[in-house]
Amino acid sequence: MTEEFPLAPDLCHLNHAAVGPWPRRTAEVVAQFARENSRQGSLGYPQWLGVEQRLRERLARLIAADSADDIALAKNTSEALSIIAQGLTWEPGDNIIGIRQEFPSNRIVWESLADRGVEWRALDLEASTDPEGDLIARCDARTRMIAISWVQYASGLRLDLKRIGAFCQDKGVLFCVDAIQGLGALPFDLASTQADFVVADGHKWMLGPEGVALLYVRPELRDQLSLHQFGWHMVEHCGDFDRTDWAPAASARRFECGSPNLLGVHALEASLSLLEEVGMDQVRERLQARVDHLIRLIDARGFDLLTPRELERRAGILTFRVPGVASDHLYAELMARRVLCAHRGGGIRFSPHFYTPMEVLDRAMGVVDAVIHG
Repeated sequence: MTEEFPLAPDLCHLNHAAVGPWPRRTAEVVAQFARENSRQGSLGYPQWLGVEQRLRERLARLIAADSADDIALAKNTSEALSIIAQGLTWEPGDNIIGIRQEFPSNRIVWESLADRGVEWRALDLEASTDPEGDLIARCDARTRMIAISWVQYASGLRLDLKRIGAFCQDKGVLFCVDAIQGLGALPFDLASTQADFVVADGHKWMLGPEGVALLYVRPELRDQLSLHQFGWHMVEHCGDFDRTDWAPAASARRFECGSPNLLGVHALEASLSLLEEVGMDQVRERLQARVDHLIRLIDARGFDLLTPRELERRAGILTFRVPGVASDHLYAELMARRVLCAHRGGGIRFSPHFYTPMEVLDRAMGVVDAVIHG
């Protein structure tokens, strides 16, 4: 698998929770797309649209959706969440249940509804030993939605979506899942989670580019989201430019107002082809082996593990702290020594992927040793 990731040999890439590298096939597809465009213009546009359709099909399979028609392509997670938040009809007194430690995209979008009288109720994960139960306990008769990330971006905590989804289904509460830190790292099953909305950008664990994101809306809810962006691409009879009457597309394309990002589409479709070839069960097993290895290395050094140890509570993120060492200083030194990581949640966040060589993990921890003992 290393042939698909020709990363510089002196680089320890442990930052898939931020921006992942492209596989070789993705870089080649993008280069070919650029060459074709520069030589033939848009002559191949019908074939480009075929790639777009294949991407929708791959994304549908990735989350186990019923149809590619259920998949919209947004620009990013923030746009996808905004389509949901601004599309639903809210009443003063409604509330949304979320998490205080969320990435800003999954906080600001709900806080923006305050001027409509909608309350965002945030659970403090640091004060919770049962996050699912505490999220559920915050619900009342005016709760319209639980909106959470599948995997927390800083701590790496993975939530039990099945438990939350079952509660929401039983109580008639909408369930919105930001899956950006899980899709591409772990298998996802839409039926068992019972999510009404799933969003995720492609540039992290899916190994694609920035600028293309998944937006899933349960088909029964599609026409309940009011539209705030309009254009030629979101209408039912897309391509019939002389037609004067129009209606939003019945499919999820109704959420895509204008021209698609076909460069990004080609890249993400190629990256997902690799994940499908490997198989998401294999991706999960290989990634878990690497996270397990990192945990052993961290424990052997007496560092503080900030990510849950339980297998069912983590995905690909591992955050740790070195006692007596400022994490911001350690982060700066690691980056200067080409250990690509992140400073999150008061610690150092490592996020390998399924293909990351074990020796890269050993070498990265060796660099940590050199910094703190240096």
